[in-house]
Amino acid sequence: MRITQKAVTLTSLQGLNRNLEAVGKLQQQLTSGRLINAPSDSPTGTNKAMQTRSEQAAVEQFGRNISDADSWLSITDSTLQSMLDVTRRVRDLTVQGASTGNSSAASRQALATEVASLRESLLGLANTTIQGRPVFGGVGTGGKAYDSDTGAYQGLAGAAGADVMRRVSFTEQVRVDITGPEAFGPAGDDLFALVGRIADDLVNDPAALAQGLDDLDVAMKRMLSGVADVGARAARVEREQQINSDLALTLETELGEVENVDLPNTIMRLQMQQVGYQAALQATAKAISPTLMDYLR
Repeated sequence: MRITQKAVTLTSLQGLNRNLEAVGKLQQQLTSGRLINAPSDSPTGTNKAMQTRSEQAAVEQFGRNISDADSWLSITDSTLQSMLDVTRRVRDLTVQGASTGNSSAASRQALATEVASLRESLLGLANTTIQGRPVFGGVGTGGKAYDSDTGAYQGLAGAAGADVMRRVSFTEQVRVDITGPEAFGPAGDDLFALVGRIADDLVNDPAALAQGLDDLDVAMKRMLSGVADVGARAARVEREQQINSDLALTLETELGEVENVDLPNTIMRLQMQQVGYQAALQATAKAISPTLMDYLR
């Protein structure tokens, strides 16, 4: 096999070009700070980076869901606590009305007026909204959970899938709502109907107030159970928030290991590649005779 000067020249130039490409690639990595600047740089690394970024997007959405769940549960908890305070005041007034004996009709009417006002306050609190949705309305789309005049429940509760859920991880969902009937009793026999009945009994049937007190205790116990349930879910959301934050940091580290350059190592490799390129230039200059005189020498 005859090796011509042209073959030697082409082979030498191809080797120089490969060395120059390697130098250029390392320089690009140092400039961008990334190992992968195009999918062809590392198909395996590109695939892993895409998967990691997809997981990061999901984790970011989980973070938004957790923040929304925390807001929903916090508002629900504070509202229930406020309603418990109002209900305790109703109970105090009921005890007062039941123990006044032969009190005047005017005093009983004053108590009834205040109880009726407290009922309106309870209905107002029960219609608390978050982002335009009633917190006690289930998955209903209306602006109110309860009718302000009649106290009728207007939300959607008891149906299959009638829970407001938030996905907080790849495997976990948390319920963030509590419906009106769960917190205040079934429609027609709920807290608001009870308080309205007590307001009427204060004027017309004081003897029935003893039963009203028993019913208030039951209603308050139901609300306290609701507060405990909401608190437990809030604690779970808080734990998931910490887990989500840790996962976000882990994914960021994994992505950095795939995409980011090791600066000291890359600088050393670039220097070695430049030295090799300079040596190849010198060797090629000697191997390739540019003129006939150089060849004859």
